[in-house]
Amino acid sequence: MSTPNKDLAKVEVRLKWDPSPPGAPAHDLDIIAATYPADEPYGNPSYLVHFDSRSPDGTITLNRDSRTGQGLGFDEVMTLELNRLSAAYARVVVGVAIQQRDGRRTFADIASAGIQIREGYTNLAEDDFSSVGGATAATVAEFVRGGSGGWEFHETIRGFEGDPGSFAATMGSSTPGR
Repeated sequence: MSTPNKDLAKVEVRLKWDPSPPGAPAHDLDIIAATYPADEPYGNPSYLVHFDSRSPDGTITLNRDSRTGQGLGFDEVMTLELNRLSAAYARVVVGVAIQQRDGRRTFADIASAGIQIREGYTNLAEDDFSSVGGATAATVAEFVRGGSGGWEFHETIRGFEGDPGSFAATMGSSTPGR
């Protein structure tokens, strides 16, 4: 589903989930953003933003990172300042990956997982990952620069199979797994 919102300026992607049961390995979900160049919007990303990183120009930052889901409200928050992003970039894809270091986990295994995408006080999208319950990662949003230079939002809940590294390499492809 897409929204008629255009000329987006500053967007927040917010992720929440419940901690794993006592004695079980921690559930660790990560927001990942991939930025694509204007001359090859479906090729390889120019750069990725995820835990322990930010965009080279500071326009995309992970403000809050959680490795357990413990806390109140949203556990991870990423800010995308699209209005400041260079005209050299035409597309930004945002996804969520589940760390797989303690065995295979899918969204169906993570209690109360949810994503919210906002601009200011306006919710652009919300999802609980139920449509991709068997996946280990999913794209959640695509921001595309229009012909006038403004940014448009497209909700893109698409499941992927694999670890966070393979997901990051393919999350912006036009078809899953490409």
